[in-house]
Amino acid sequence: MTIRILPFGAVFIELFFILTSIWLNQFYYIFGFLFLVFIILVVTCAEITIVLCYFQLCSEDYLWWWRSYLTSGSSALYLFLYATFYFFTKLEITKLVSAIFYFGYMLIASYAFFVVTGTIGFYACFWFTRLIYSSVKID
Repeated sequence: MTIRILPFGAVFIELFFILTSIWLNQFYYIFGFLFLVFIILVVTCAEITIVLCYFQLCSEDYLWWWRSYLTSGSSALYLFLYATFYFFTKLEITKLVSAIFYFGYMLIASYAFFVVTGTIGFYACFWFTRLIYSSVKID
């Protein structure tokens, strides 16, 4: 489970600035750097999923489909935990409705992050298994 924190680690600093711009009415203007961080996220998710899929295939466990999706998608849990930490340390929200509003939106954002990173991991592992099994010669 600890290796799955690496995709979150790729976007950790940028996530602080995005949350600050959304919830504290700051202006976010570094979209070029955000695109670079997204590329780093894609590469990190793909590499981690390929490595864990390779270890799984080496142990003769060929049911890699959902595990590859959950491997990189589980970094969304860390995103939601960071959003909870951000709520209690940076925001001064005292109303229950505002807290429900915040956690509802962060749950939706975490789910979207789960779907995006899970899809990246699945397609990377799918490409990897097709590549390694296409080079196997059967006599």
